[in-house]
Amino acid sequence: MNKFAVILAAGKGTRMKSDKDKVLHPLLGKPMISHVIDNLEGLNLTKKVVVISDGREDIKSLLKNEVDFVVQHERLGTGHAVKMTRELLEKEIGTTLVICGDTPLIKSETIAKLFEIHQSNQADITILSTTVKEPYGYGRIVRNDNNEVVKIVEEKDATIEEKLITEINTGTYCFNNQLLFQSLLELKNDNAQNEYYLTDVVKVVSAHGGKICAYITFDEEETLGINDRVALEKANRILKCRVNEKLMQNGVTIIDRNNTYISVDTVIGKDTTIYPGTICMGKNIIGNNCDIGPNTQLENITIGNNVNVCQSVITDCTIGNNTKVGPFAHFRNQSVIGDNVRIGNFVEVKNTKIDKYSKAAHLSYIGDAEIGKNVNVGCGSITVNYDGKNKYQTIIKDNVFVGCNSNLIAPVTIAENAYIAAGSTINRDVPSDSLAIARSKQENKVGYAKKYRK
Repeated sequence: MNKFAVILAAGKGTRMKSDKDKVLHPLLGKPMISHVIDNLEGLNLTKKVVVISDGREDIKSLLKNEVDFVVQHERLGTGHAVKMTRELLEKEIGTTLVICGDTPLIKSETIAKLFEIHQSNQADITILSTTVKEPYGYGRIVRNDNNEVVKIVEEKDATIEEKLITEINTGTYCFNNQLLFQSLLELKNDNAQNEYYLTDVVKVVSAHGGKICAYITFDEEETLGINDRVALEKANRILKCRVNEKLMQNGVTIIDRNNTYISVDTVIGKDTTIYPGTICMGKNIIGNNCDIGPNTQLENITIGNNVNVCQSVITDCTIGNNTKVGPFAHFRNQSVIGDNVRIGNFVEVKNTKIDKYSKAAHLSYIGDAEIGKNVNVGCGSITVNYDGKNKYQTIIKDNVFVGCNSNLIAPVTIAENAYIAAGSTINRDVPSDSLAIARSKQENKVGYAKKYRK
C-alpha cells in the first residue's frame, strides 16, 4: 500500500512575534520542520508534500531536495491547506498522513504505529490523540455510546459537555487518500473562525458510515505543538532530555544532563564523558573514551578516540585520536588536526592541516597552513596569511621548530628540520636543516630611560 505525507507549514505563527517563519525556529539547533521531516524517514513514503504560504522561499531552500511544495495563497484553515495538495495526491490510492510542521517531537515509532493501526483496522481515518489534564484550547475527540469516534470539535465550537472531554486531537492523522479528497469537497466554514477545518472531515466521513479510529499515545509531551517561544523552550527541554537519556543508555557519561545540549544528529562513542556547559549542534561524530567540556561548543565536527577538548569552540573540523585541545582554543573552516596533537590555550586554527605529534601550546594564530609531523609552534607565533586583499598559505614541513613570537609571512615554506629563531619575521622560504633569524640586533642606550623620565 502506498503511503504519503502532507506537512502543514503555512501558518503565520504570529504568537512567535518573529520575522522568521515559525517552522524555521530551531530546536536543539535544527529547524523544527526539519525534525518533522526526519521523523518521517524510514516509513517508506512514496511522496512528501509541504504546504507553505506565499513567499516562503526560506522553507523551500531548506527542504528543496527532500519534499514537494504547494502554496496556500489564502489562509482559510487546515482543510483548505490539505485541499491545495489535490493536484499531487487526489488520484493516488493509499494512506495519507497529515502532520503539522510545528510538532517536531512526535517520534518515528509513534507515526509508524499510527500507520499500522490504520491499516490493520482498515480504517478510513485514524486520529493520533492523547489525554491531558487541562484540555483547554484543544480540539476534543467526541465518541458515541459504543466508544466510536464520531467527530472532533474545536474549543471555540464545543458545548459545555464537550469541553469536559480530556481526550484531545493532536493534529496528526492517517486518511484513506481518495476518501480524504472526496470529503474535503463537503467541508463548510460555518464556524467561529470562518475556516475550513480538517477536523470536520471526521464528521463528514462518520456521516457517510466510514470507519474512524483513534490511536491514543500516552506520552503527552511528544504531541506538543509549538506556537510561541514558551512552547519552543519547553520543546527544547523535552528533546534535550530525550537525546541525553538515549546517549547515557548507550554508554556515554553526561555529568549534568540539564546543562548539556546535544543535537539529535550527534553520535558519541562509549565511555566518553560530556561535562556541563557543552553544546553540540549540527552533525557530529565523537569517538570512544573522550572528555568533552566543560563549556565547549562543537558544530559539524568529527573527533577520534581518546581526545580531550576543554573549554573550546570547534566548527566544521576533524580531530584525530589521542589529541588534546584547549582550554580556550578555536578551530574553524575545515581544519584537520591529526593524531597525538596538542593545541593549547588561546590558539586559533583556521583552514589548516596539522599532522601527528605536532603542537601549538599557547597564544598562536595558525591560518591557511599545512603543518607537518612533530612540529613545535612556539608561543605567540602567527601565520600572517592576509595582505588586506588575498589569503596565502604557509607550509611548515616535518620536525620544524618555530620559536616564540615569530611571524611567518605567507606565502612561505619552512622546510624539514629547520629552526626559526624567537622573535623572527620570516618572509622568505627557509631551507631544510637551517636556522632562520630575522630580527634587529639589540642595542642598549645606557642612561636613556633616566633622561626620558626627566
